[in-house]
Amino acid sequence: MARKGKAAVARAADSDLAEGGGPGSPEDDAIQEGRSWYVIHTYSGYENKVKTNLEHRIQTMDAKDLIFEVVIPTEDEIEIRDGQRRTVARKIFPGYVLVQMIDLKEDDIKSSQAWFVVRNTPGVTGFVGSGTKPVPLEPPEVKRILRQMRVEAPKVKVGFIVGQSVRIVDGPFQDFVGQVDDINLEKGKVKVLVSFFGRETPVELDFLQVERL
Repeated sequence: MARKGKAAVARAADSDLAEGGGPGSPEDDAIQEGRSWYVIHTYSGYENKVKTNLEHRIQTMDAKDLIFEVVIPTEDEIEIRDGQRRTVARKIFPGYVLVQMIDLKEDDIKSSQAWFVVRNTPGVTGFVGSGTKPVPLEPPEVKRILRQMRVEAPKVKVGFIVGQSVRIVDGPFQDFVGQVDDINLEKGKVKVLVSFFGRETPVELDFLQVERL
């Protein structure tokens, strides 16, 4: 299961973004010699609490020279609900948190201390890796994930799919019921087939102009 978790992180990062980020970018700054990024698994819905708990433990256990950053990968998403647009932070990998810490080595006191601080944080179920050995993310994986977090244009999350029946709630076709024919996420438009005098006619509307039945 641990290996599957790391593979899921890598596949998602690969599929969502192409290579990019030049020298001096935030992604490059996140890669430093002697430090690695590890993935920890948490109880579902406990990501924020784990981040808070771990950062508190780093301070109180004087582990600032062992553990450097705790990140919950998120991306902005435009959610349309009750006719309103709102931007929400969506977790890219629910149940996982990234931790930048010293390179973990066997039979090394500092590595054992760093592992102990993280592994015994309330809400943490384990490191992602091979068996009981934590395996760090490869630098390209880290860069893709961090780059995905800072993409400027948020994704649009819609509550309907092609083929679904919707009601038009605004505009000249208000109260008409039709079927979703096409969804254009880039433009924020949806094409709905509505019936006029026995004929289906495509009407292009804004996401805010329709609602699911």
